[in-house]
Amino acid sequence: MPGRAFPTALSALLAGCAAVVLPVGAHNAAQAQSTTTSPLTAQTAVAPVSDAIITPGANKVHAGPAQAGRPLDAESLGPDLNAIRRPPNTPIPPSGVPVLPFPGMATMSVQPVGPSGDASAFHKVELDSILATEGPSRILPPNLDALRDTDLNDPYYVPTAGSGALIPQLSPFRNRLREKGFTFSFTYKGEANGLFAGGRPGEKGTSYVHELTLQAIFDLGKMDPRLGGWSVHTLVMERAGKAIQGPRVGESYVGLQEVYSLSGNVVAHLVDLYAEKKFRNNTLDVIFGRMSLTHVFATSPLLCSFMVTCSAPVAIKQNPGMSVYPKATWGARIRFRPTWDTAIQIGAYSVGALNENPSGWAWGAEHATGISLPIEFTWQPFLTRNRLPGHYVLGYAHDTTRYADKIGSALPSAVAAQVPGARSAPSDMFWLEADQMVYRLGGRNMMAGGYLMGGYIHVTPRAVNVSDQLYGGISLVGVIPSRMTDRLGMMFSWYKVSNRRRQSEQLALDGGYGLPSGVYGVQHSSDVIEAYYGIDALPGLLVQPEFQYMIHPGETHKIRNAGMMGLKVIANL
Repeated sequence: MPGRAFPTALSALLAGCAAVVLPVGAHNAAQAQSTTTSPLTAQTAVAPVSDAIITPGANKVHAGPAQAGRPLDAESLGPDLNAIRRPPNTPIPPSGVPVLPFPGMATMSVQPVGPSGDASAFHKVELDSILATEGPSRILPPNLDALRDTDLNDPYYVPTAGSGALIPQLSPFRNRLREKGFTFSFTYKGEANGLFAGGRPGEKGTSYVHELTLQAIFDLGKMDPRLGGWSVHTLVMERAGKAIQGPRVGESYVGLQEVYSLSGNVVAHLVDLYAEKKFRNNTLDVIFGRMSLTHVFATSPLLCSFMVTCSAPVAIKQNPGMSVYPKATWGARIRFRPTWDTAIQIGAYSVGALNENPSGWAWGAEHATGISLPIEFTWQPFLTRNRLPGHYVLGYAHDTTRYADKIGSALPSAVAAQVPGARSAPSDMFWLEADQMVYRLGGRNMMAGGYLMGGYIHVTPRAVNVSDQLYGGISLVGVIPSRMTDRLGMMFSWYKVSNRRRQSEQLALDGGYGLPSGVYGVQHSSDVIEAYYGIDALPGLLVQPEFQYMIHPGETHKIRNAGMMGLKVIANL
């Protein structure tokens, strides 16, 4: 029937992918299905498996046989023990869940986790679903779907593999503070990037930027039991340095070093100051106050492992309606999980110019120009017996601010006002982001495995300089067998300049007005290739060599393609 064509095709596609990536698990499950004709029956949750520390390279151990008379599907088989056992240097406790509340890791776009306030809640790290069932994953064949009859427990929802701390002697002090309701983290992030080929003539050299971040959670429920489920989140940071993209590469739109932007070059820039409350038996999460949208929407720890796409893709970060980190704004967000495999979040935020209030503290100096209304839907299946998570995100945001038409942006103001068809208009943004774990190694958390990833972003061309972005990449762990927690990443990104901006530049040249400062020709598009190898050097220390290659810097053919090599260091005290 036509109505069944799409589910059938999608199931076949995912089944084929799993067969390539995990031939053994898929073959076993398929063979088990072929030996029984009885329908799938309700299944109880698989008992927890051993989580003992192992040495890389140990012999593979498989889960025991399924219960007699029970069809062997992805859920009942249970994970391969060799895939989920913790590596020797993991900072995550044997339970698989970090001690809560967890302050998060702003440098890697890992969200803080506050208390649920409900002792009976099934989850502590994630929200409980409103409906005790799965959603779109129901169309998957049983040998792929690991959420058929039960939700997974918290270790599979932990968003990070952890980082430990450089000064473990502070642990007793941290624990005493946590017992009283205060949790904090202090992080250094430094990025050095050197131009060794191409770019602007005579500008070869290295640029350095750094960031110091202090995050804190006040667990109000521990301070007063009547405030169970309430928490207050704060983030203060300092940034300094000079990024490579403008002076050396000749690039205006794509930030090749993530760290130095929008911080005001002040000692203590206020980013987050918001309250959080979990309601309705841990099924509804509400946050309100000051926050950066790109630490909430259109981001992930995978994206933030790359310099260029942290904390969100470039086409999203350029838009004032998204209040890119570390720029914060007033607003609120509601998040809930309708089913085990879906999540929805909706927000409403004040919009202002990105360069206003650079310190973050001068709230009275901000001038609201409109309201941003983002909504994001996530399908999160867990595939095969090893519970391989995927995140398929569809997002949309409407910004009521009326932006000047970019067709006049390269022209003198008097001339721009006379351009036929020029008009101000609101901005709409659409993003599609996807990542899928293709193998699991080193634990049950979201980062314990290798991923394929990709995405596309489109923004109203009248309102922005970069209207489209397309990217794809990989992020793999255990490439070197003896280095299970190191990560290799490679990504290709394509950026398209808005047709209205391009037309404006052409009109400027045709009229003899010249081009704006920093623009070397009529702009079309550019590409960036980025590769890194993240070394888990010590507990609390990540050392990450970087390579970048930019094709058509400045989105023109006037500047030679730029080759860069650098180093990123993240240290948690």
